[in-house]
Amino acid sequence: MSQRRVASFKDRRPDPVLAPTTEQEMANAIALAQTPLSIRGGGTRGALVDGDALTTANLSGITLYEPGALTIVAKAGTPVAEIEAALAAENQMLAFEPMDCRTLTGADGEPTIGGVVATNASGPRRVQAGACRDFLLGVRFVDGMGNVIKNGGRVMKNVTGYDLARLMCGARGTLGVLSEVSLKVLPKPEHTATLIYEGIDRIAAIQLFTKAMQSPFDVSGAAWVAGDRPAAYLRLEGFETSVQYRAQALTDILGPAQIEGDRATNTSLWQSVSTAAPLADRDGDVWSVSIKPTDSGQLMGVVAEENTLIDWAGGRLWMLLPKGTDLRAKMNAVDGFATLVKGNGLQQFHPETDPLAKMAAALRQKFDPKGILNPGLMD
Repeated sequence: MSQRRVASFKDRRPDPVLAPTTEQEMANAIALAQTPLSIRGGGTRGALVDGDALTTANLSGITLYEPGALTIVAKAGTPVAEIEAALAAENQMLAFEPMDCRTLTGADGEPTIGGVVATNASGPRRVQAGACRDFLLGVRFVDGMGNVIKNGGRVMKNVTGYDLARLMCGARGTLGVLSEVSLKVLPKPEHTATLIYEGIDRIAAIQLFTKAMQSPFDVSGAAWVAGDRPAAYLRLEGFETSVQYRAQALTDILGPAQIEGDRATNTSLWQSVSTAAPLADRDGDVWSVSIKPTDSGQLMGVVAEENTLIDWAGGRLWMLLPKGTDLRAKMNAVDGFATLVKGNGLQQFHPETDPLAKMAAALRQKFDPKGILNPGLMD
């Protein structure tokens, strides 16, 4: 199994850059390529493979937006900020709440919607709304031979054929280079409130989250943040009367809480959780661990409490370790996936199990027989 180490973009030498302005130009560039290509969107994710850079940044623009149909279609290089601004004008949003990696990576690029889909970037609302791939309606992409492939559609009722769109979501450019994506969007909630439980440790927070998520009160965010007074946060969204009712019902079950109802304060709080901001400016490597919430407690002793942030009700653990420390070596038999988000010199992604590695190799052979698209990135 490959143990390729992926360097931070800050440590890399400049590479030749292919910057197509149309899908066909990108297809031609890939068809002619015989050496590895390092696929890039907005340059905010930090880790890159060796090879000539192929950026989608010039494939930009919203090509279709139908607020009434809750559908938006955009070229892969379209800035996320542009999409969010268009949605906000119609009081709509990307419900999966994609994180901005720049807080952790220190990159100065611009997040793109293609990068969001390619990495399946999903924020705190994933516990209630689902991940990016759950909102992906269709894609256009170019495979490793330069073929333009379309899958899915621009409407929610289109379910014809194999679901290549979801296969591409999270593949990080190893199976094809996205040129256009179609996404379902949702209305913004009328009101948001966060229940704050101060002074509890991370184990107590997991127990609190378990009770909250088992309730019928539609919690849309569950996080724990260390600090002088560690605190657990539970987010409720919807019509104001519904939020007030559910907040009261949850405190009846979980105990009294401070209730934060200011929109700006809530937005800032959950953006901080989404980007793991409390860990970003501290010395060391930052890891993201995807794990069953019920198994989270088994990893708590690996990292000091002040170096941990919990999201997804315990399903995602952000952990700060000394530079060069491989968290995976400390996980023992815990069933989870650790990804190095801030740091370099170590393999970024969790090694694949043998059955998964064989499946992934077969897919790459099918979609990229030349082996030129981000080779080794996810091995």
